[in-house]
Amino acid sequence: MDAPQEPRWLDNEERQAWVALASTLTRLPAALDAQLRRDAGISHFEYQVLALLSEAPGRTLRMSALATLAEGSLPRLSQVVARLEQRGWVRRTPDPADGRYTLAILTGQGQAKVTEAAPGHVEEVRRLVFDPLTKAQSRQLREIGRRIMRAIDPDDHGPDDQPPPAAVPSQAP
Repeated sequence: MDAPQEPRWLDNEERQAWVALASTLTRLPAALDAQLRRDAGISHFEYQVLALLSEAPGRTLRMSALATLAEGSLPRLSQVVARLEQRGWVRRTPDPADGRYTLAILTGQGQAKVTEAAPGHVEEVRRLVFDPLTKAQSRQLREIGRRIMRAIDPDDHGPDDQPPPAAVPSQAP
């Protein structure tokens, strides 16, 4: 019987990088959420849902696809979309192509809300993420993010040259 292999412990430099990344992963979403709640009265996840719908063809997505794009579970998305429906920003309807699916559709009021919230959100993203970095560091950050995402999900082939929908919604009606 083989002896258990010693774990591949992090060296000091790796540990420092990991602590910095883990702290960022915890604190950045909270900071973005706080800004959106303060300035727009919505959560970061609600903003992501609105922004994703604003960029979708016909401002419409199947709920299952929207959950995947928003990086949330279908039950969580359903709760959020119910709140957005109550505010008149989203409506749900059965998919006419396949009634087993439900479509989420951004309303005109929802488009207005995401358009109103976008400038403050983008400014906060810029202030917290991009202003402290050089252009070269921004490119490195993009590549680092892509490499980590490929390690997490090798089948995830997101668009390389498009801005993330949660950061820059479409201004189209």
